[in-house]
Amino acid sequence: MIYRDTHNSLRALSAVAGHQAGYFTAKQASGVGYGYSHLSYHLHVGNFVRAGHGIYRMSLSGYAEHDDLVRLALWSRDRHDRPQAVVSHATALFLHQLSDVLPRRVHLTVPPSFRKQPPGECILHKAWIEERDIDRREGFSVTTPLRTLLDAAEDVTLADEQLRRAVKDSLQRGLIRMAALSNGTLARPAASRLRKILASIERAT
Repeated sequence: MIYRDTHNSLRALSAVAGHQAGYFTAKQASGVGYGYSHLSYHLHVGNFVRAGHGIYRMSLSGYAEHDDLVRLALWSRDRHDRPQAVVSHATALFLHQLSDVLPRRVHLTVPPSFRKQPPGECILHKAWIEERDIDRREGFSVTTPLRTLLDAAEDVTLADEQLRRAVKDSLQRGLIRMAALSNGTLARPAASRLRKILASIERAT
């Protein structure tokens, strides 16, 4: 639908951007009446700023806490404008406040068929993630605590002590149950690592 009323178009686009830390895509803008010429004009006068290929941002929007994750989610969109990346591994540990890990780069999991080259600040992991393993946030998605721990256990760069702290934190805060974590490891390559950590936690209690 093309909006002829400029005020209505701006309001509609602002509503979209409001759920995406001020960002929007060219396709989203087109859906509320902003064609290429309109985008060019607003870029020229400073109302919008370009944030990537086909990604724009409202100039007056304040930066959100997870601004970079929203931008990367939009970067990962497919040809239907649907974000493909899910925040995972060490970055998901940080978001869930599990352990004290501070990743220097953003970890994202994308489908195996994903072909885009990642920006320098990203590490891509390729895997299918079921809907039940995804926690939807405003503007981006992150793996659930259980899926995050299973992924983290397969990261050889993550120290055992950090993983142990993450598992212990998640159990103490009730984010997962011991049985769920044990069952969830059965088909995963890092099952033995998690079983050892769970055993050490049980011995200490």
